[in-house]
Amino acid sequence: MAHPEILLARHGETEWSRDLRHTGHTDVPLTDTGRGQAHALGRRFSGLHPALVLTSPLSRAAETCRLAGLGDQAVAEPDLVEWDYGDYEGRTTEEIRRDVPDWTAWDGTTPGGETPEQVGARADRVIARLAEADGPCAVFAHGHVLRVLGARWVGLPADLRGAARPVDGHAQRAGPRTRAPGAHAVERRVAPGRLTSPPRDLRAYSVWVKALRRGGAT
Repeated sequence: MAHPEILLARHGETEWSRDLRHTGHTDVPLTDTGRGQAHALGRRFSGLHPALVLTSPLSRAAETCRLAGLGDQAVAEPDLVEWDYGDYEGRTTEEIRRDVPDWTAWDGTTPGGETPEQVGARADRVIARLAEADGPCAVFAHGHVLRVLGARWVGLPADLRGAARPVDGHAQRAGPRTRAPGAHAVERRVAPGRLTSPPRDLRAYSVWVKALRRGGAT
């Protein structure tokens, strides 16, 4: 059975994302800039008739979905909440690395928070739900959980081993699972409100994910 095309949309700017603070379950609202980004994203979704729209229940993602024009179709999906950063919630990568040099969320050492495998298990449940849709799907969520979702969609491990990490962006496109997803250039940042296509072959996608892994706060 052919699997649907999935559009992944990260929420717009918040004060914490602007300041590069790790924002897990803290419900920080969109800034005016973030709301503008969400409206711009809506123009990119023009003409799309999704069979399924899923959103994180956190307000920054749900509001982005609403302002992009898909709120009426949206279904809140608890498994799309952002990574639980535990003791590192609200801190920047720079601050954390003063105590733990070279720390990243991907290495599984987040005190009181989730491991990559736990986030991956959530992503797998979302993928199972998306795979049952009979048309294109839109997913509104957060930087790190969307990176894991994209990795799991193409069969990579949740910690992106052998790939190397995602560039921050606001919207990216995952191709049908019957073929490798279609790609954008390595190191190319995705502008707010912009939809781009992932790589045409799995190797290119792997390199893209490596670039993504260098990203910081969400």
